[in-house]
Amino acid sequence: MPGAVASRAGGTVDCPMTQRIVSLLPSATELVAALGAAGELVGRSHECDFPPEVAALPVLTEARLDATGSSAEIHAGMEAALADALSVYRVDAAGLEALAPDVVVTQAQCEVCAVSEDDVVAALGRWNGSVNEPRLVSLKAETLAGVYDDLTRLGTALGREAQAAVLAAQMRERLETIAGRSVEAGWKPRLMFVEWMDPPMAGGNWMPELIDLAGGESLFAERGKPSPWVDWKDVAAADPEAILIAPCGFELERVAGEMHTLEALPGWADLKAVRSGRVAIADGNAFFNRPGPRLVESAEIVAEFLHPDVFDFGHEGTRWRRIP
Repeated sequence: MPGAVASRAGGTVDCPMTQRIVSLLPSATELVAALGAAGELVGRSHECDFPPEVAALPVLTEARLDATGSSAEIHAGMEAALADALSVYRVDAAGLEALAPDVVVTQAQCEVCAVSEDDVVAALGRWNGSVNEPRLVSLKAETLAGVYDDLTRLGTALGREAQAAVLAAQMRERLETIAGRSVEAGWKPRLMFVEWMDPPMAGGNWMPELIDLAGGESLFAERGKPSPWVDWKDVAAADPEAILIAPCGFELERVAGEMHTLEALPGWADLKAVRSGRVAIADGNAFFNRPGPRLVESAEIVAEFLHPDVFDFGHEGTRWRRIP
């Protein structure tokens, strides 16, 4: 079940107000902090980097492949690992046990994006049936509603139901405000959101919803469905009116450094978005690809980009920028 909170031993779980929490998912770490429990975190994944203070926590995961290469090289490495039935990530089982967490938060959505639930269950195997076995909270948001559901379940697991309800209400209110103002623009540009550059992938799951709220029309991807690979010929045929490029895990400058891979594709210069100057890059590590509190800022970035005459949240230049 998406977002299930349970003891693997079964039965009802009583959640103490102060707990030792390990988060093995960047968006979960952000949610834990947003719920006011950052001080209870005792371990993290190698990808958890926000809020900044989590950098001091012990790291309990690592990638089995080099993530510093180009998008094409990373994709090839991922494909090879999956073809060999290898997990893309390792979990430090001994380190996890040494931290003696009460709660371990992971995800059951994508084995490529982060440590999978199966990896964590295997690492917790030595605890099987022990009274000290940590509770496993597995998140699986695929839509904005799923994000709110995960937030509620995590809040329940951490004894912070009230904080979760407040945070969800604040997120909804801010997103509804963006949606209400976006109608002032008078049109909804057809936007291709690029979640990966080589090969091209369009942003799925919650991204079509964010794009719609921000006053755009999402191309190629559907709400609540996985991000699809896109044939470049189909992109050329669709001729998007706007293109926003924010590859998963890539910070702004890294995206800029790989723009040549798209600019070299046949017909790039002829696309309506390119000819009209509606192409931009954004920080795909901090925003868009993490189903947590910063999805609100992600929607703000899309709104600023699509409708600069209506929106100015102050994100341009630091979190995203236009490509000449």
